[in-house]
Amino acid sequence: MRDVTERIAALPPDKQTMLLQRLRQKVSRPMTDLLATHSSPDGWIVRYRQNAQAPLRLFCFSYAGGGASVFRQWPDALPPGVEVCCIQLPGHEYRLGEPAYTRVAPLVRALADAIYPYLDRPFAFFGHSMGALISFELARQLRRTHDRCPGRLYLAAYRAPQLPNPNIKIYHLPSEVFKVVLRAEGIPEMILQNEELMQAMLPTLRADFELCDTYEYREEAPLGCPFSIFGGLEDVRISATDLEAWRIHSDAACSLSMLPGSHFFLHSAQDLLLAAISQDLEVQLNSPTQPMLVSVPTLSANRKG
Repeated sequence: MRDVTERIAALPPDKQTMLLQRLRQKVSRPMTDLLATHSSPDGWIVRYRQNAQAPLRLFCFSYAGGGASVFRQWPDALPPGVEVCCIQLPGHEYRLGEPAYTRVAPLVRALADAIYPYLDRPFAFFGHSMGALISFELARQLRRTHDRCPGRLYLAAYRAPQLPNPNIKIYHLPSEVFKVVLRAEGIPEMILQNEELMQAMLPTLRADFELCDTYEYREEAPLGCPFSIFGGLEDVRISATDLEAWRIHSDAACSLSMLPGSHFFLHSAQDLLLAAISQDLEVQLNSPTQPMLVSVPTLSANRKG
């Protein structure tokens, strides 16, 4: 969310006006993403570098308020044998004219059907913050309904789902109060004071907060795939203890790596994060029968989950 709004704030006034015109469009089908190279007909999957021959696909899920463009540069940093598939949720970026989901269960049901045609080869999930929750529940949904499971889950900056939410629910609060929270998140003041932009963006932000705040964990058997769990050393929201608790949801080997940065270390420590994921994916590509393991040159803890 912060990355998106900082990019908007950096636009000159005429470009912000053009963006607002696009945001005000209400369409029944997704608009073409001007930045995307290839997107699925239903708009769920964006591939900035299509690679139909890639032996492995990595599906990426953004944090609240973000979208597929968060991962636009990832294909440049990952092994050429990996096709990066960025998930674009309704109500986000070029799908802004569609209603955003406010509950996890119907979202992952729709997502499971949308990505199933792309699961014709080994695949993995990466999710940051809200995206970690969605990717985890999608993995469980695919197991229930499609008998498929990712080769590995990369889970970043989100507490284990069985833990209680310590945050006050804010999605229903008046706009001015909601803006106070967004200001604390680091949203630029010029964005918060732009009424037209806020009117366009607030529904999506509220929906994402509601999706997380109303989530209800239901116990199921652990997944059979390993987890690579990432946290920010300066993240005041998510502690290493919160992240360690993910281990009970996997029957395979898990790792926890703490990277420099706060909640959005996805951007500030992107080189370290992508290096770790790349190293892991290279192992998987070169030894398909081996488990997908990750090693990060920072503070980490590893053990059997």
